[in-house]
Amino acid sequence: MTKQYEATPPRKVAFLGLGVMGAPMAGHLAAAGHQVSVYNRTAAKAQAWVARHGGRAADTPRAAAEGAEFVFSCVGNDADLRSIVLGDDGAFAGMARGAVFIDNTTASANVARELHGLAKSRGLHFVDAPVSGGEAGAVNGLLTVMCGGDAEPFEAMKPIAMAYAKAVTRLGGSGSGQLAKMVNQICIAGIVQGLSEAVAFGARAGLDMPAVLEVIGKGAAQSWQMDNRGKTMVQDKFDFGFAVDWMRKDLGLVLDEARGNGARLPLTALVDQFYAEVQTRGGGRWDTSSLIRLLG
Repeated sequence: MTKQYEATPPRKVAFLGLGVMGAPMAGHLAAAGHQVSVYNRTAAKAQAWVARHGGRAADTPRAAAEGAEFVFSCVGNDADLRSIVLGDDGAFAGMARGAVFIDNTTASANVARELHGLAKSRGLHFVDAPVSGGEAGAVNGLLTVMCGGDAEPFEAMKPIAMAYAKAVTRLGGSGSGQLAKMVNQICIAGIVQGLSEAVAFGARAGLDMPAVLEVIGKGAAQSWQMDNRGKTMVQDKFDFGFAVDWMRKDLGLVLDEARGNGARLPLTALVDQFYAEVQTRGGGRWDTSSLIRLLG
């Protein structure tokens, strides 16, 4: 697939975190014509990225962010995010007034609000912008980006972020993007468990499950998970996709938020327990569709 980039003036941008998601996202920013500086905790990854895409590798988040109009990040969790943003070597220390920090990490709404407030006190902008679409979405530049923050910086960053996205949407004030990502993960957890039970049931009943999935995929049961994971579940293949470890991290954020706001999530809590069992079986890096292995 060849990504079609929107015509936008070249901008100076930085990208912090070149993991499974961040490296291709940063690559799309470079391919769209932007001047990209990168930072990664493992410096060799940053050097390898520059060798492939051009741009500049920096030794610290601050050095990467210096001179950048837009600073993007995609790291592991709240602590990782704070580590690249705060302190003498953090991105905020290197950003000029008016610059926009866009965080694509799936993190807590609380840390988004915290960093939004700190950014504002420094004359900076902070947009929480977690993504959905997995590694394939990042590689193909077709991620869905859920954003929270102030309207003006959102409108400024949107055409830049479209380099790696198919949709970039503001859903409200600071933290709204992270809360929307939690809604997304609640939906996925329930759908994957239902699909797992359906495939396991059909196989136990002796049905030709690829054929069954083909048929019901044209009706009301259709979902992205069915289209992209149904057949691989039948084939017992899970060495790809969104890892169970990552999903448990995300569901932990969901359940923490629910404890605070009083939301009742019985199915989500149950599926989280099922994923914990997958981890105990050595499946932390398996795709989330591996829930079916608990039903064999």
